[in-house]
Amino acid sequence: MKKILLLIGSALLLSGCLSVKEENTMKKSHYIDLMEKTLSAYSTAHIDRYFDQVKREGLSEHGFPRLTANIGILIAHGRRTDLMERFMAMMDFCCQQIPKVIAANEFSIKEIIFCMEELEKNQTVPAAKIEEWKSHLRKVKPYSCYTKLAKTKEDIVHNWAAFGMLSEYMRKKAGATAENNDDVIELQAYSQIRHLDKNGMYRDPGCPMVYDFVTRGLFALLLHEGYQGKYKDVWQEALERSAVATLEMISVNGELPAGGRSHQFLHNEAHVALMMEFYAGMFAKKGDMINAGRCRATVARALKNISFWLDKKPISHIRNRFPIESKYGCEKYAYFDKYMITAASFLYAASRFCDESIPPVELDDNKGMTLQTSDDFHMLFLRAGEYSAQYDYDARQYYNGIKYYDCSGITRLHKKGAPSEICMSVSCPGKSSYSVDIKDPFPLSIAPGVCVDGKWIYAADMSVKHKVKSHHSEGNSAHAEVECRFPGEKTVSSKYTLNRDGLTMQITGSDDIRCLLPVFRFNGETNTKVQQNGNTLTVEFEGFVCSYEVLNGTLKDLKKAARNRNGHYDAFAAEGKNSLTVKISIEKLSSR
Repeated sequence: MKKILLLIGSALLLSGCLSVKEENTMKKSHYIDLMEKTLSAYSTAHIDRYFDQVKREGLSEHGFPRLTANIGILIAHGRRTDLMERFMAMMDFCCQQIPKVIAANEFSIKEIIFCMEELEKNQTVPAAKIEEWKSHLRKVKPYSCYTKLAKTKEDIVHNWAAFGMLSEYMRKKAGATAENNDDVIELQAYSQIRHLDKNGMYRDPGCPMVYDFVTRGLFALLLHEGYQGKYKDVWQEALERSAVATLEMISVNGELPAGGRSHQFLHNEAHVALMMEFYAGMFAKKGDMINAGRCRATVARALKNISFWLDKKPISHIRNRFPIESKYGCEKYAYFDKYMITAASFLYAASRFCDESIPPVELDDNKGMTLQTSDDFHMLFLRAGEYSAQYDYDARQYYNGIKYYDCSGITRLHKKGAPSEICMSVSCPGKSSYSVDIKDPFPLSIAPGVCVDGKWIYAADMSVKHKVKSHHSEGNSAHAEVECRFPGEKTVSSKYTLNRDGLTMQITGSDDIRCLLPVFRFNGETNTKVQQNGNTLTVEFEGFVCSYEVLNGTLKDLKKAARNRNGHYDAFAAEGKNSLTVKISIEKLSSR
Protein backbone atom coordinates (compact mmCIF):
# COMPACT_ATOMS: atom_id res chain seq x y z
CA MET A 1 0.00 0.00 0.00
CA LYS A 2 2.80 2.43 0.85
CA LYS A 3 4.37 1.84 -2.57
CA ILE A 4 1.05 2.56 -4.26
CA LEU A 5 0.69 5.82 -2.34
CA LEU A 6 4.26 6.76 -3.22
CA LEU A 7 3.29 6.46 -6.88
CA ILE A 8 0.17 8.55 -6.22
CA GLY A 9 2.33 11.19 -4.49
CA SER A 10 4.64 11.30 -7.51
CA ALA A 11 1.62 11.68 -9.79
CA LEU A 12 0.31 14.57 -7.66
CA LEU A 13 3.71 16.24 -7.88
CA LEU A 14 3.80 15.87 -11.67
CA SER A 15 0.23 17.14 -12.01
CA GLY A 16 1.06 20.29 -10.08
CA CYS A 17 -0.92 19.54 -6.89
CA LEU A 18 2.36 19.51 -4.97
CA SER A 19 5.27 21.76 -5.89
CA VAL A 20 8.87 20.59 -5.88
CA LYS A 21 9.50 23.08 -3.07
CA GLU A 22 6.69 21.59 -0.98
CA GLU A 23 8.00 18.09 -1.67
CA ASN A 24 11.44 19.11 -0.39
CA THR A 25 9.95 20.17 2.94
CA MET A 26 8.93 16.55 3.50
CA LYS A 27 12.54 15.49 4.19
CA LYS A 28 14.38 15.08 7.48
CA SER A 29 17.08 17.46 6.26
CA HIS A 30 14.53 20.28 6.17
CA TYR A 31 14.17 20.02 9.94
CA ILE A 32 17.93 20.47 10.31
CA ASP A 33 17.72 23.51 8.00
CA LEU A 34 15.04 25.07 10.20
CA MET A 35 16.97 24.25 13.37
CA GLU A 36 19.97 26.05 11.91
CA LYS A 37 17.81 29.07 11.07
CA THR A 38 16.46 29.06 14.61
CA LEU A 39 19.97 29.00 16.06
CA SER A 40 20.93 31.94 13.83
CA ALA A 41 18.80 34.09 16.14
CA TYR A 42 21.65 33.70 18.67
CA SER A 43 24.84 35.50 17.72
CA THR A 44 28.13 34.08 19.01
CA ALA A 45 28.36 37.09 21.32
CA HIS A 46 24.87 36.29 22.64
CA ILE A 47 25.86 32.65 23.23
CA ASP A 48 29.00 33.76 25.07
CA ARG A 49 27.06 36.20 27.27
CA TYR A 50 24.54 33.48 28.07
CA PHE A 51 27.29 31.01 28.96
CA ASP A 52 29.04 33.58 31.15
CA GLN A 53 25.75 34.22 32.93
CA VAL A 54 25.08 30.56 33.77
CA LYS A 55 28.69 30.04 34.87
CA ARG A 56 28.33 33.04 37.15
CA GLU A 57 24.80 32.41 38.45
CA GLY A 58 24.55 28.65 38.06
CA LEU A 59 22.24 26.49 35.99
CA SER A 60 18.70 27.49 36.96
CA GLU A 61 16.47 26.42 34.06
CA HIS A 62 16.46 24.47 30.82
CA GLY A 63 17.06 27.17 28.20
CA PHE A 64 20.85 26.81 28.32
CA PRO A 65 20.95 22.98 28.12
CA ARG A 66 18.46 23.16 25.23
CA LEU A 67 20.71 25.63 23.43
CA THR A 68 23.71 23.40 24.08
CA ALA A 69 21.96 20.25 22.84
CA ASN A 70 20.73 21.88 19.64
CA ILE A 71 24.16 23.26 18.81
CA GLY A 72 25.56 19.76 19.27
CA ILE A 73 22.91 18.19 17.03
CA LEU A 74 23.66 20.71 14.29
CA ILE A 75 27.40 20.07 14.59
CA ALA A 76 26.72 16.33 14.33
CA HIS A 77 25.01 17.09 10.99
CA GLY A 78 27.95 19.13 9.74
CA ARG A 79 26.34 22.49 10.53
CA ARG A 80 27.74 25.31 12.68
CA THR A 81 31.06 23.58 13.19
CA ASP A 82 32.44 27.04 14.01
CA LEU A 83 30.82 26.58 17.42
CA MET A 84 32.58 23.29 18.22
CA GLU A 85 34.95 24.68 20.86
CA ARG A 86 32.14 26.60 22.57
CA PHE A 87 29.85 23.58 22.37
CA MET A 88 32.34 21.24 24.05
CA ALA A 89 32.73 23.64 26.96
CA MET A 90 28.97 24.14 27.22
CA MET A 91 28.30 20.39 27.13
CA ASP A 92 30.93 19.73 29.79
CA PHE A 93 29.30 22.36 31.98
CA CYS A 94 25.77 21.01 31.53
CA CYS A 95 26.66 17.39 32.17
CA GLN A 96 28.67 18.31 35.26
CA GLN A 97 26.01 20.62 36.69
CA ILE A 98 22.78 18.72 36.00
CA PRO A 99 23.34 16.07 38.73
CA LYS A 100 24.17 18.79 41.27
CA VAL A 101 21.25 21.21 40.89
CA ILE A 102 17.49 21.31 40.57
CA ALA A 103 17.16 23.32 37.38
CA ALA A 104 14.20 21.98 35.38
CA ASN A 105 16.26 18.89 34.57
CA GLU A 106 13.04 17.17 33.49
CA PHE A 107 13.27 19.16 30.25
CA SER A 108 17.05 19.14 29.83
CA ILE A 109 18.23 15.55 30.22
CA LYS A 110 16.32 14.04 27.31
CA GLU A 111 17.68 16.74 25.01
CA ILE A 112 21.25 16.23 26.21
CA ILE A 113 20.81 12.50 25.52
CA PHE A 114 19.39 13.19 22.04
CA CYS A 115 22.47 15.32 21.36
CA MET A 116 24.81 12.54 22.55
CA GLU A 117 23.02 10.06 20.28
CA GLU A 118 23.58 12.23 17.21
CA LEU A 119 27.22 12.90 18.08
CA GLU A 120 27.84 9.21 18.75
CA LYS A 121 26.05 8.06 15.60
CA ASN A 122 28.04 10.43 13.41
CA GLN A 123 31.31 9.94 15.34
CA THR A 124 31.57 13.69 15.76
CA VAL A 125 33.41 13.59 19.12
CA PRO A 126 35.61 10.86 20.61
CA ALA A 127 33.82 7.94 22.25
CA ALA A 128 35.74 8.63 25.45
CA LYS A 129 34.17 12.08 25.70
CA ILE A 130 30.66 10.66 25.20
CA GLU A 131 31.35 8.16 27.98
CA GLU A 132 32.61 10.97 30.23
CA TRP A 133 29.35 12.89 29.74
CA LYS A 134 27.31 9.77 30.43
CA SER A 135 29.30 9.14 33.60
CA HIS A 136 28.16 12.51 34.92
CA LEU A 137 24.53 11.75 34.10
CA ARG A 138 24.77 8.44 35.94
CA LYS A 139 25.01 10.52 39.12
CA VAL A 140 21.47 11.85 38.60
CA LYS A 141 19.13 10.90 41.45
CA PRO A 142 15.62 11.46 40.05
CA TYR A 143 13.87 12.45 43.27
CA SER A 144 16.57 14.95 44.21
CA CYS A 145 17.51 16.24 40.74
CA TYR A 146 14.04 16.71 39.26
CA THR A 147 11.61 19.42 40.34
CA LYS A 148 8.25 17.67 40.03
CA LEU A 149 7.93 13.91 39.96
CA ALA A 150 5.20 11.64 41.29
CA LYS A 151 6.51 9.72 44.30
CA THR A 152 3.36 7.69 44.92
CA LYS A 153 0.38 6.66 42.82
CA GLU A 154 -1.74 9.19 44.71
CA ASP A 155 0.42 12.19 43.82
CA ILE A 156 -1.25 14.76 41.55
CA VAL A 157 1.43 16.04 39.18
CA HIS A 158 1.13 17.39 35.66
CA ASN A 159 3.29 17.73 32.57
CA TRP A 160 6.64 18.14 34.35
CA ALA A 161 6.34 14.51 35.46
CA ALA A 162 5.87 13.49 31.81
CA PHE A 163 9.03 15.38 30.86
CA GLY A 164 10.88 13.65 33.71
CA MET A 165 9.53 10.29 32.57
CA LEU A 166 10.94 10.75 29.06
CA SER A 167 14.27 12.03 30.39
CA GLU A 168 14.58 8.99 32.63
CA TYR A 169 13.67 6.68 29.78
CA MET A 170 16.29 8.27 27.51
CA ARG A 171 18.91 8.02 30.28
CA LYS A 172 18.12 4.32 30.55
CA LYS A 173 18.21 3.82 26.79
CA ALA A 174 21.57 5.59 26.55
CA GLY A 175 23.13 3.53 29.34
CA ALA A 176 23.48 6.66 31.47
CA THR A 177 21.93 5.25 34.65
CA ALA A 178 23.77 3.75 37.60
CA GLU A 179 20.75 1.78 38.82
CA ASN A 180 17.43 0.49 37.51
CA ASN A 181 15.02 3.40 37.06
CA ASP A 182 12.03 1.46 35.65
CA ASP A 183 9.89 2.18 38.72
CA VAL A 184 10.41 5.92 38.28
CA ILE A 185 9.44 5.77 34.60
CA GLU A 186 6.37 3.63 35.24
CA LEU A 187 5.12 5.78 38.11
CA GLN A 188 5.29 8.95 35.99
CA ALA A 189 3.54 7.22 33.07
CA TYR A 190 0.77 6.11 35.45
CA SER A 191 0.47 9.52 37.13
CA GLN A 192 -0.54 11.21 33.88
CA ILE A 193 -3.40 8.90 32.91
CA ARG A 194 -5.86 10.67 35.25
CA HIS A 195 -5.41 13.88 33.24
CA LEU A 196 -6.80 12.48 29.99
CA ASP A 197 -10.27 13.55 28.91
CA LYS A 198 -12.76 11.29 27.13
CA ASN A 199 -11.15 12.04 23.77
CA GLY A 200 -7.59 11.28 24.85
CA MET A 201 -6.59 14.95 25.18
CA TYR A 202 -4.36 16.00 28.08
CA ARG A 203 -5.77 18.33 30.73
CA ASP A 204 -3.02 20.47 32.17
CA PRO A 205 -4.36 23.04 34.68
CA GLY A 206 -6.66 25.42 32.79
CA CYS A 207 -6.56 23.06 29.77
CA PRO A 208 -4.24 25.16 27.58
CA MET A 209 -4.08 23.79 24.05
CA VAL A 210 -0.27 23.98 23.88
CA TYR A 211 0.18 21.65 26.84
CA ASP A 212 -2.32 19.14 25.53
CA PHE A 213 -0.16 18.85 22.41
CA VAL A 214 3.16 18.97 24.26
CA THR A 215 2.28 16.30 26.82
CA ARG A 216 0.76 13.92 24.31
CA GLY A 217 3.90 14.51 22.27
CA LEU A 218 6.04 13.32 25.17
CA PHE A 219 4.16 10.03 25.24
CA ALA A 220 4.41 9.77 21.46
CA LEU A 221 8.18 10.10 21.82
CA LEU A 222 8.20 7.56 24.65
CA LEU A 223 6.46 4.99 22.45
CA HIS A 224 8.55 5.84 19.41
CA GLU A 225 11.77 5.37 21.40
CA GLY A 226 10.75 1.82 22.28
CA TYR A 227 8.94 1.94 25.62
CA GLN A 228 7.47 -1.51 26.38
CA GLY A 229 6.29 -0.87 29.95
CA LYS A 230 2.99 -1.72 31.61
CA TYR A 231 1.24 1.47 30.37
CA LYS A 232 2.23 1.15 26.72
CA ASP A 233 -1.22 0.04 25.57
CA VAL A 234 -2.99 2.74 27.62
CA TRP A 235 -1.01 5.52 26.01
CA GLN A 236 -1.09 3.98 22.55
CA GLU A 237 -4.89 3.83 22.75
CA ALA A 238 -5.15 7.42 24.03
CA LEU A 239 -2.97 8.69 21.19
CA GLU A 240 -4.99 6.74 18.63
CA ARG A 241 -8.26 8.03 20.09
CA SER A 242 -7.15 11.64 19.69
CA ALA A 243 -5.58 11.28 16.25
CA VAL A 244 -8.28 12.39 13.79
CA ALA A 245 -9.51 15.18 16.07
CA THR A 246 -5.97 16.54 16.42
CA LEU A 247 -5.62 16.66 12.65
CA GLU A 248 -8.94 18.50 12.27
CA MET A 249 -8.06 21.10 14.94
CA ILE A 250 -5.11 22.52 13.01
CA SER A 251 -5.98 25.75 11.22
CA VAL A 252 -5.80 26.17 7.45
CA ASN A 253 -2.52 28.01 8.05
CA GLY A 254 -0.99 25.08 9.91
CA GLU A 255 -1.33 26.61 13.36
CA LEU A 256 -1.94 24.94 16.70
CA PRO A 257 -5.42 25.63 18.19
CA ALA A 258 -5.86 28.93 20.01
CA GLY A 259 -6.15 29.11 23.77
CA GLY A 260 -4.20 29.21 27.00
CA ARG A 261 -0.67 29.82 28.12
CA SER A 262 2.50 29.58 26.01
CA HIS A 263 0.52 30.38 22.88
CA GLN A 264 1.61 32.15 19.66
CA PHE A 265 5.26 31.14 20.01
CA LEU A 266 7.13 29.56 17.11
CA HIS A 267 7.53 26.35 19.07
CA ASN A 268 3.73 25.85 18.84
CA GLU A 269 3.87 24.96 15.15
CA ALA A 270 7.06 22.95 15.65
CA HIS A 271 4.93 20.82 17.94
CA VAL A 272 2.19 20.63 15.32
CA ALA A 273 4.83 19.12 13.02
CA LEU A 274 5.91 16.73 15.79
CA MET A 275 2.40 15.43 16.41
CA MET A 276 1.50 15.21 12.73
CA GLU A 277 4.69 13.27 11.91
CA PHE A 278 3.85 10.85 14.71
CA TYR A 279 0.27 10.40 13.55
CA ALA A 280 1.40 10.01 9.93
CA GLY A 281 3.51 7.04 10.98
CA MET A 282 0.70 5.65 13.12
CA PHE A 283 -1.85 5.84 10.30
CA ALA A 284 0.65 4.37 7.83
CA LYS A 285 1.23 1.33 10.06
CA LYS A 286 -2.53 0.74 10.03
CA GLY A 287 -2.60 0.97 6.24
CA ASP A 288 -4.54 4.26 6.27
CA MET A 289 -2.34 6.13 3.81
CA ILE A 290 -4.94 8.83 3.15
CA ASN A 291 -4.93 10.10 6.73
CA ALA A 292 -1.18 9.50 6.91
CA GLY A 293 -0.79 11.73 3.85
CA ARG A 294 -3.14 14.36 5.28
CA CYS A 295 -0.97 14.49 8.39
CA ARG A 296 2.15 14.98 6.28
CA ALA A 297 0.47 17.76 4.28
CA THR A 298 -0.34 19.44 7.61
CA VAL A 299 3.33 19.10 8.57
CA ALA A 300 4.24 21.02 5.41
CA ARG A 301 1.87 23.82 6.40
CA ALA A 302 3.25 24.06 9.92
CA LEU A 303 6.83 24.18 8.67
CA LYS A 304 5.94 26.80 6.05
CA ASN A 305 4.39 28.87 8.83
CA ILE A 306 7.55 28.63 10.94
CA SER A 307 9.76 29.42 7.93
CA PHE A 308 7.79 32.62 7.32
CA TRP A 309 8.63 33.86 10.80
CA LEU A 310 12.24 32.65 10.73
CA ASP A 311 12.77 34.74 7.59
CA LYS A 312 11.93 37.91 9.56
CA LYS A 313 14.82 39.99 10.84
CA PRO A 314 15.53 40.11 13.69
CA ILE A 315 14.17 36.62 14.36
CA SER A 316 11.77 36.54 17.29
CA HIS A 317 10.35 33.62 19.24
CA ILE A 318 6.79 35.02 19.19
CA ARG A 319 4.42 36.01 16.39
CA ASN A 320 4.71 39.78 16.57
CA ARG A 321 7.27 42.39 15.56
CA PHE A 322 7.67 44.26 18.81
CA PRO A 323 11.27 44.60 20.08
CA ILE A 324 12.36 41.31 21.63
CA GLU A 325 13.51 43.09 24.77
CA SER A 326 9.97 44.46 25.31
CA LYS A 327 8.73 40.88 25.92
CA TYR A 328 5.44 41.94 24.36
CA GLY A 329 3.02 39.00 24.35
CA CYS A 330 5.22 36.89 26.63
CA GLU A 331 4.62 35.41 30.05
CA LYS A 332 7.42 35.96 32.58
CA TYR A 333 8.75 32.45 31.93
CA ALA A 334 8.50 32.77 28.13
CA TYR A 335 11.61 34.83 27.49
CA PHE A 336 13.72 34.68 24.33
CA ASP A 337 16.65 32.61 25.61
CA LYS A 338 14.33 29.80 26.69
CA TYR A 339 11.59 29.82 24.05
CA MET A 340 13.53 30.67 20.90
CA ILE A 341 15.62 27.51 21.08
CA THR A 342 12.56 25.50 22.17
CA ALA A 343 11.36 25.72 18.56
CA ALA A 344 14.55 23.93 17.48
CA SER A 345 14.09 21.27 20.16
CA PHE A 346 10.58 20.44 18.97
CA LEU A 347 11.69 20.52 15.32
CA TYR A 348 14.39 17.99 16.14
CA ALA A 349 11.91 15.76 17.97
CA ALA A 350 9.61 15.95 14.91
CA SER A 351 12.50 14.85 12.71
CA ARG A 352 12.83 11.65 14.74
CA PHE A 353 9.29 10.73 13.68
CA CYS A 354 9.69 11.84 10.06
CA ASP A 355 9.10 9.07 7.51
CA GLU A 356 10.05 10.50 4.12
CA SER A 357 8.40 7.59 2.32
CA ILE A 358 4.89 8.75 3.31
CA PRO A 359 3.69 11.13 0.57
CA PRO A 360 1.46 14.08 1.46
CA VAL A 361 -2.16 13.93 0.36
CA GLU A 362 -3.77 17.20 -0.70
CA LEU A 363 -6.00 18.64 2.02
CA ASP A 364 -9.57 19.55 1.08
CA ASP A 365 -10.00 22.91 2.80
CA ASN A 366 -13.21 23.63 0.93
CA LYS A 367 -15.10 20.70 2.40
CA GLY A 368 -17.15 21.56 5.48
CA MET A 369 -16.09 20.18 8.89
CA THR A 370 -17.14 20.80 12.49
CA LEU A 371 -15.63 19.37 15.66
CA GLN A 372 -16.45 19.92 19.33
CA THR A 373 -14.00 18.97 22.08
CA SER A 374 -14.99 17.81 25.55
CA ASP A 375 -16.22 20.56 27.85
CA ASP A 376 -12.82 20.45 29.56
CA PHE A 377 -11.38 22.19 26.51
CA HIS A 378 -14.63 23.98 25.56
CA MET A 379 -13.71 24.48 21.90
CA LEU A 380 -15.77 24.25 18.72
CA PHE A 381 -13.92 24.11 15.38
CA LEU A 382 -15.33 24.90 11.93
CA ARG A 383 -13.65 24.64 8.56
CA ALA A 384 -14.99 25.31 5.05
CA GLY A 385 -14.21 27.32 1.92
CA GLU A 386 -10.48 27.65 2.79
CA TYR A 387 -11.40 29.22 6.13
CA SER A 388 -11.10 27.84 9.65
CA ALA A 389 -12.75 29.23 12.78
CA GLN A 390 -12.57 28.43 16.47
CA TYR A 391 -15.21 29.17 19.10
CA ASP A 392 -14.33 29.09 22.81
CA TYR A 393 -17.64 28.52 24.62
CA ASP A 394 -16.35 28.62 28.20
CA ALA A 395 -13.15 30.63 28.43
CA ARG A 396 -12.18 30.42 32.08
CA GLN A 397 -9.41 32.90 31.44
CA TYR A 398 -7.24 31.72 34.29
CA TYR A 399 -4.53 29.35 35.31
CA ASN A 400 -3.10 28.86 38.80
CA GLY A 401 -5.33 31.46 40.38
CA ILE A 402 -6.53 34.55 38.57
CA LYS A 403 -4.42 34.86 35.45
CA TYR A 404 -6.10 35.84 32.20
CA TYR A 405 -5.52 34.36 28.77
CA ASP A 406 -8.72 34.14 26.74
CA CYS A 407 -12.23 35.40 26.06
CA SER A 408 -15.28 33.39 25.05
CA GLY A 409 -16.70 33.73 21.54
CA ILE A 410 -15.01 33.26 18.19
CA THR A 411 -11.33 33.63 19.00
CA ARG A 412 -9.89 32.69 15.62
CA LEU A 413 -10.78 33.19 11.97
CA HIS A 414 -8.09 32.18 9.46
CA LYS A 415 -8.11 32.22 5.67
CA LYS A 416 -5.67 29.92 3.90
CA GLY A 417 -2.56 31.87 2.90
CA ALA A 418 -3.63 35.14 4.55
CA PRO A 419 -1.86 36.67 7.58
CA SER A 420 -3.38 34.84 10.52
CA GLU A 421 -3.75 37.96 12.64
CA ILE A 422 -5.54 40.08 10.01
CA CYS A 423 -8.89 39.17 11.58
CA MET A 424 -8.01 37.29 14.77
CA SER A 425 -5.72 34.43 15.67
CA VAL A 426 -6.29 34.47 19.43
CA SER A 427 -8.62 36.55 21.62
CA CYS A 428 -7.67 39.74 23.48
CA PRO A 429 -8.05 39.21 27.26
CA GLY A 430 -9.00 42.01 29.62
CA LYS A 431 -6.19 41.45 32.14
CA SER A 432 -3.59 39.43 30.34
CA SER A 433 -1.06 37.19 32.06
CA TYR A 434 1.46 38.16 29.42
CA SER A 435 3.06 41.55 28.82
CA VAL A 436 1.22 44.17 26.79
CA ASP A 437 1.73 47.91 26.55
CA ILE A 438 -1.44 49.34 28.14
CA LYS A 439 -3.29 48.77 31.40
CA ASP A 440 -6.68 47.07 31.44
CA PRO A 441 -7.20 46.52 27.69
CA PHE A 442 -10.72 45.85 26.44
CA PRO A 443 -11.61 42.11 26.37
CA LEU A 444 -12.25 41.29 22.72
CA SER A 445 -13.40 38.35 20.63
CA ILE A 446 -16.07 38.01 17.94
CA ALA A 447 -19.03 37.79 20.31
CA PRO A 448 -22.60 39.10 20.74
CA GLY A 449 -23.62 41.70 23.32
CA VAL A 450 -26.77 43.05 24.98
CA CYS A 451 -27.63 46.14 27.00
CA VAL A 452 -28.47 45.38 30.65
CA ASP A 453 -29.57 48.27 32.89
CA GLY A 454 -28.03 50.77 30.50
CA LYS A 455 -24.69 48.97 30.26
CA TRP A 456 -23.46 46.84 27.36
CA ILE A 457 -22.32 43.37 28.32
CA TYR A 458 -20.54 41.16 25.81
CA ALA A 459 -20.34 37.39 25.56
CA ALA A 460 -16.55 37.68 25.63
CA ASP A 461 -16.98 38.13 29.40
CA MET A 462 -16.88 35.27 31.91
CA SER A 463 -20.27 36.24 33.35
CA VAL A 464 -22.03 35.10 30.15
CA LYS A 465 -22.92 31.43 29.70
CA HIS A 466 -22.48 29.87 26.25
CA LYS A 467 -24.23 26.72 25.07
CA VAL A 468 -23.49 25.03 21.76
CA LYS A 469 -26.95 24.11 20.50
CA SER A 470 -25.85 22.38 17.30
CA HIS A 471 -23.10 22.10 14.72
CA HIS A 472 -22.89 20.28 11.42
CA SER A 473 -21.38 20.43 7.96
CA GLU A 474 -22.88 19.94 4.53
CA GLY A 475 -20.96 20.03 1.30
CA ASN A 476 -18.60 22.98 1.32
CA SER A 477 -20.10 24.76 4.32
CA ALA A 478 -20.00 24.45 8.11
CA HIS A 479 -22.74 25.57 10.48
CA ALA A 480 -23.11 26.12 14.23
CA GLU A 481 -25.65 27.63 16.60
CA VAL A 482 -24.68 28.96 20.02
CA GLU A 483 -26.95 30.40 22.68
CA CYS A 484 -25.59 33.01 25.09
CA ARG A 485 -27.35 33.73 28.39
CA PHE A 486 -26.52 37.13 29.85
CA PRO A 487 -27.11 38.58 33.32
CA GLY A 488 -30.71 39.73 33.66
CA GLU A 489 -31.89 36.54 31.92
CA LYS A 490 -31.36 38.01 28.47
CA THR A 491 -30.67 35.41 25.82
CA VAL A 492 -29.11 35.78 22.37
CA SER A 493 -28.93 33.10 19.68
CA SER A 494 -26.15 33.21 17.10
CA LYS A 495 -26.06 31.14 13.92
CA TYR A 496 -22.72 30.85 12.16
CA THR A 497 -22.15 29.78 8.56
CA LEU A 498 -18.64 29.31 7.20
CA ASN A 499 -18.08 28.83 3.46
CA ARG A 500 -16.01 30.20 0.58
CA ASP A 501 -17.62 33.62 1.10
CA GLY A 502 -16.30 33.79 4.67
CA LEU A 503 -18.14 33.80 8.00
CA THR A 504 -21.76 34.94 8.17
CA MET A 505 -23.33 35.52 11.60
CA GLN A 506 -27.07 35.82 12.19
CA ILE A 507 -27.71 37.06 15.70
CA THR A 508 -31.16 37.36 17.27
CA GLY A 509 -32.41 38.63 20.62
CA SER A 510 -35.37 40.38 22.19
CA ASP A 511 -33.91 43.88 22.31
CA ASP A 512 -30.93 45.92 21.11
CA ILE A 513 -28.03 43.62 20.28
CA ARG A 514 -24.44 43.97 19.20
CA CYS A 515 -21.62 41.86 17.81
CA LEU A 516 -18.02 42.68 18.73
CA LEU A 517 -15.60 42.90 15.80
CA PRO A 518 -11.78 42.92 16.17
CA VAL A 519 -9.93 45.46 14.03
CA PHE A 520 -6.22 44.76 13.72
CA ARG A 521 -4.11 47.94 13.90
CA PHE A 522 -0.39 47.27 14.60
CA ASN A 523 1.96 44.30 14.89
CA GLY A 524 4.85 46.15 16.52
CA GLU A 525 6.39 47.17 13.20
CA THR A 526 3.65 47.81 10.63
CA ASN A 527 0.38 49.70 10.85
CA THR A 528 -2.57 48.27 8.97
CA LYS A 529 -4.76 50.41 6.72
CA VAL A 530 -8.26 50.67 8.18
CA GLN A 531 -11.14 52.29 6.29
CA GLN A 532 -14.81 52.60 7.21
CA ASN A 533 -17.42 53.30 4.56
CA GLY A 534 -20.84 53.33 6.19
CA ASN A 535 -21.56 49.83 7.42
CA THR A 536 -18.50 48.30 5.78
CA LEU A 537 -15.04 48.32 7.30
CA THR A 538 -11.81 47.01 5.75
CA VAL A 539 -8.40 46.17 7.22
CA GLU A 540 -5.51 45.91 4.73
CA PHE A 541 -2.32 44.10 5.76
CA GLU A 542 0.47 42.31 3.87
CA GLY A 543 -1.41 42.14 0.57
CA PHE A 544 -4.73 40.96 2.02
CA VAL A 545 -7.92 42.67 3.15
CA CYS A 546 -10.29 41.64 5.92
CA SER A 547 -13.79 43.03 5.35
CA TYR A 548 -16.58 43.46 7.92
CA GLU A 549 -20.04 44.08 6.48
CA VAL A 550 -23.13 44.80 8.59
CA LEU A 551 -26.00 43.66 6.39
CA ASN A 552 -28.74 44.91 8.71
CA GLY A 553 -27.82 47.33 11.44
CA THR A 554 -25.05 49.86 11.94
CA LEU A 555 -21.30 49.72 12.48
CA LYS A 556 -19.80 51.56 15.45
CA ASP A 557 -16.28 52.31 16.62
CA LEU A 558 -16.39 51.60 20.36
CA LYS A 559 -13.18 53.60 20.90
CA LYS A 560 -11.80 50.72 22.97
CA ALA A 561 -8.21 49.49 22.68
CA ALA A 562 -7.57 45.76 22.88
CA ARG A 563 -4.35 43.75 22.95
CA ASN A 564 -3.30 40.19 22.28
CA ARG A 565 0.02 38.47 21.69
CA ASN A 566 0.05 39.50 18.02
CA GLY A 567 -0.39 43.22 18.60
CA HIS A 568 -2.88 46.06 18.84
CA TYR A 569 -6.58 45.76 18.07
CA ASP A 570 -9.49 48.17 18.28
CA ALA A 571 -13.01 47.10 19.22
CA PHE A 572 -15.79 47.86 16.78
CA ALA A 573 -19.34 46.56 17.01
CA ALA A 574 -22.28 45.89 14.74
CA GLU A 575 -25.54 47.02 16.34
CA GLY A 576 -29.14 46.20 15.51
CA LYS A 577 -32.64 45.82 16.91
CA ASN A 578 -33.72 42.20 17.63
CA SER A 579 -31.68 40.79 14.75
CA LEU A 580 -28.29 41.39 13.19
CA THR A 581 -26.48 39.91 10.20
CA VAL A 582 -22.73 40.37 9.87
CA LYS A 583 -20.32 38.98 7.29
CA ILE A 584 -16.53 38.68 7.62
CA SER A 585 -14.38 37.81 4.61
CA ILE A 586 -10.63 37.76 3.90
CA GLU A 587 -9.30 38.11 0.35
CA LYS A 588 -6.15 38.95 -1.57
CA LEU A 589 -6.11 42.63 -2.45
CA SER A 590 -5.53 41.86 -6.13
CA SER A 591 -8.65 39.68 -6.29
CA ARG A 592 -11.09 42.33 -5.06
